[in-house]
Amino acid sequence: MTVVTPTDSFRAQEDVRPVYLDCNATSPMDPLVQAEVLRFMAEEYGNAGSRTHGYGQVAKERIIRARQQVADVVTAKPEEVIFTSGATESNNLALLGLAAYGEQMGRRHIVSTTIEHKAVLEPLEVLSKRGFEVTLVPPTSGGWVDPQEIARAMRPDTLLVSVMAANNETGVVQPLEEIGRLLADHEAYFHVDGAQAYGKLIDQLRLARIDLLSISGHKVYAPKGVGALITRRRGYKRVPLEPLMYGGGQERGLRPGTLPVALIAGLGLASEIALKEHENRAELCAVFRGELLSALEPLNVTYNGDLDRTVPHTLNFSVPGVDSEAAIVALKDIVAISNGSACTSQSYEPSHVLTTMGISDEQTAGALRVSWSHLTPRVDWTQLVERLDRLRSTR
Repeated sequence: MTVVTPTDSFRAQEDVRPVYLDCNATSPMDPLVQAEVLRFMAEEYGNAGSRTHGYGQVAKERIIRARQQVADVVTAKPEEVIFTSGATESNNLALLGLAAYGEQMGRRHIVSTTIEHKAVLEPLEVLSKRGFEVTLVPPTSGGWVDPQEIARAMRPDTLLVSVMAANNETGVVQPLEEIGRLLADHEAYFHVDGAQAYGKLIDQLRLARIDLLSISGHKVYAPKGVGALITRRRGYKRVPLEPLMYGGGQERGLRPGTLPVALIAGLGLASEIALKEHENRAELCAVFRGELLSALEPLNVTYNGDLDRTVPHTLNFSVPGVDSEAAIVALKDIVAISNGSACTSQSYEPSHVLTTMGISDEQTAGALRVSWSHLTPRVDWTQLVERLDRLRSTR
């Protein structure tokens, strides 16, 4: 008798589902990471705060190891890793957590960019209502921010500079190293939203000038619901953050609550694997990108973002005469794609990223974001292009 397991059933469904091309929204979990998470859910389920028995000790040791695994990716110290629920919480802790210090020191100016994720822009709006002055620097037409514009926005009372590592919609990498050099003689703290870059852009996130770095597990083949804030010390001085929640004192008093050991174990292993395999993963993604670029040539698409500055796993483009919503529906049985950030996909407002890049309303309305990974299977590009061409022809 043949027994069909839940895994077999899932694989059967996968065989008939469209190819998943929305990895910037969330990535599939690495099979090795899945096994690690399940082990710490089903077998090693102890509380890392329980010091009186072996179950707690195993959990505590796995947390210590995960902290080191995450720190190694960005050459930080394990004690500089604060586990959170993801990059959104990390961003909030980094930005709102500095507010009390800024108020105390009379430094109420913040510099950021207009292409940041809402998880940065909305906390900045909160700070603005609290009396902080926020300067948002627009990008070039290629989607990257000119470091000199950041430098020109700086003032003696600037508390913080917040610039993302790679944009979630266009995939354009921001010039963190140049910005870091320009901040060398300034006391302002430098925060980077690294959600789309952690485990992928290794050297860029190892920049010692980055004081605060937000990461998210589910963008790097780990589970949803876990991330971290890297809080690099300056010499012996910690970043003067205040917690947003209270009760328990976990994570050096900055993030109370029982640690989700299974999720943290998953993030730790995913981090270790990413560090070992990032070059090979990037090469596989680059091959996929080349095939996609070649396939799109007959459509005379317009690319949204400087192709020479984008990560190898993201492409944002517009097909002349094709609306993005119509394209997504027409392609839904072939590929799963999006037209912007998953966090704002429930609304039909134009992308704030593309708008601030100076891209026309028509081009923005037609923008499609395709994002993939080293795990992504081959795509029938001929069928995809034919459907897009058919949409273009029927207008």
